Amino acid sequence: MPIMRLSFEYFVCSTSKEISVLEGQLLSMRNLLATQSALVQGLAEGARIDSLFAVTEDSDDEDISSLKNEGLSNMENWSVEFLETLEVLLAERRVDEALAALEEGQNTVREAKHRCTLSRSAIFSLQSAISEQRQKLADQLAGTICQPSTRGVELRSAVLALKKLGDGPRSHTLLLKSHHQRLQSYVQSLRSSSSLSGGALTATVSQLVFSTIAQAARDSLAVFGEEPAYSSELVTWAVKETEDFALLLERHILASAAAAGGLRVVTETIQICLGHCSLLEARGLALSPVILRSFRPSVEHALSAYLKRIEKSSAALAAADDWLLAYPPSGARPFSSTNSLNTAVGSQPKLSTSAYKFNALVQELLEDIGPLENLKLDGPALDGVFQAFNSYVSLLINALPGSTENEENLEGFTNKIVSMAETESQQVALLANASLLADELLPRAALKLLPLSSNRMEMTPRRASDRQNRFPEQREWKRKLQRLVDRLRDSFCRTHALDIIFTEDGEIRLNAEIYTCMDESMEEPEWFPSPIFQELFIKLTRMASIASDMFVGRERFATILLMRLTETVILWLADDQSFWAEIEEGPKPLGPLGLQQFYLDMEFVMLFSSQGRYLSRNLQQVIKNIIARAIEVVAATGIDPYSVLPEDDWFAEIAQIAIKMLSGKATFGDDEEDVISPTASV
Repeated sequence: MPIMRLSFEYFVCSTSKEISVLEGQLLSMRNLLATQSALVQGLAEGARIDSLFAVTEDSDDEDISSLKNEGLSNMENWSVEFLETLEVLLAERRVDEALAALEEGQNTVREAKHRCTLSRSAIFSLQSAISEQRQKLADQLAGTICQPSTRGVELRSAVLALKKLGDGPRSHTLLLKSHHQRLQSYVQSLRSSSSLSGGALTATVSQLVFSTIAQAARDSLAVFGEEPAYSSELVTWAVKETEDFALLLERHILASAAAAGGLRVVTETIQICLGHCSLLEARGLALSPVILRSFRPSVEHALSAYLKRIEKSSAALAAADDWLLAYPPSGARPFSSTNSLNTAVGSQPKLSTSAYKFNALVQELLEDIGPLENLKLDGPALDGVFQAFNSYVSLLINALPGSTENEENLEGFTNKIVSMAETESQQVALLANASLLADELLPRAALKLLPLSSNRMEMTPRRASDRQNRFPEQREWKRKLQRLVDRLRDSFCRTHALDIIFTEDGEIRLNAEIYTCMDESMEEPEWFPSPIFQELFIKLTRMASIASDMFVGRERFATILLMRLTETVILWLADDQSFWAEIEEGPKPLGPLGLQQFYLDMEFVMLFSSQGRYLSRNLQQVIKNIIARAIEVVAATGIDPYSVLPEDDWFAEIAQIAIKMLSGKATFGDDEEDVISPTASV
């Protein structure tokens, strides 16, 4: 019995000891598993490793697990409620509250990451949900911005909200796109409207375009300030809108106007646009160069077409011009900017019909080009006017009877027929047209191309003439115009000189036989200038009378005309080789009487030229050379020429009497006739 009891107690003690050992092992295993579990969880959540060792072996793991589960449950509940609230805010388009909620959610995610209050998967899910809602709000704002009805404060608020979402570049681009779409809609509606056309349509569309650009600049500055990236995008966008606008006008207004030579339409269009552009310069948007660059081809095309129109109109009117000078027709454009009553009529020059039209068209051309000084078209415009005037002068030359000098210049004209100037008065009128245009009217019109700052003072004719000499380019241009007039004058003088020198049958009237045959006659000559020089004097006297009426106030031009006409005849005589061959070599060489007649003719020319004040130094020298050559011819025959020539006073007296007789002012008696007879003189 005692043995059995002892064995039982030993068995119980041994079993208890084994159970205790087993419990210790189980506890160790439990602690090991708990440690490993904490390590895995910490690695998964990205938690700090050292936080695992804050739990002591004797911690109550069940309490810790309970607290963690409770925290996770609270955060998950908040996440669900947060996302539901954000959905509602977006659905109700409560943008400001949605932005605040998104900011709160983002802050919570950062805090959860820091404190490890959410698992990595939960944080990832929450972050994805917030990003999705953020994108949804951004798309919603983008749609709002692009709505045509969104404008003003609402537009700026939507753009600002999108910028706060971190999408500044997109928000600025959408802002500009919104203004572009609205502008396109307005322009399309205006184009489809039949109530506006021409200048009214241009003004309306121009104001709409540049006011839209101005509003876009204000919105950009209000939301984005002066950040360089956004300012650069704004400028690029504004330039593109301006170029599109210029292209629109080019297609629908300027192309047809330029092709038809409608320079004024083109100019007015550009001025309207430049006026609206100037309002943007205060905002730093200098779009005027864009307008000028875009419209320059149209202006050049219109300028070219207008110049062709001048040539064609001048040619058409020259075909029917009567070449009679008259004062400007009533209602015509005045030649001078002064409105003085004392000079309103008296100072107005006379022109023929075609010259009036030419001048009016040039005046209009230069007036239209003048305001576009920034395009630097004054040079091309003046060159074009010069070419047009060259064509007009060619018309005037071809209006001279028998003149074919410049028929090739009429090749481009629709109407090649030019009304002929049959009378001397009509022919002098051709010169009056050209000289007045070249000396006064065209240079005065060219002053309109000067900068406005230097063209403000009222220009009397004298002031205008003085100012023309201040600008080298215009002085050279005026000289070129005058050279064209010289070409017309030379053709005029050549035509009339040939009328004197040749007969209608083409025979030479001014030949050596006039002088060589005198020494064969047995009768004493009646000393008087030769008929051809009498005719020259009569023609020049008649021309002087006509010119005095047509060149009032411009007597110098009339003087030069008479001088050149006289020189043309005498120079022809000096250069005629056949004339001098007969004089010098025969068959009947020049004798004493022929020399005396030749001397008288030359003295007669010098005397009436001197009295008419158109004896040039060149003409005087040429005549002296001719006389000396004739004297040498007689001296070569062995005769002393000075022994057979009367005194110079005799030649002067005969020439003076001839002038009076040919002018119808002489009343001579018999005694006087005896005095001027050759025998009495000799």
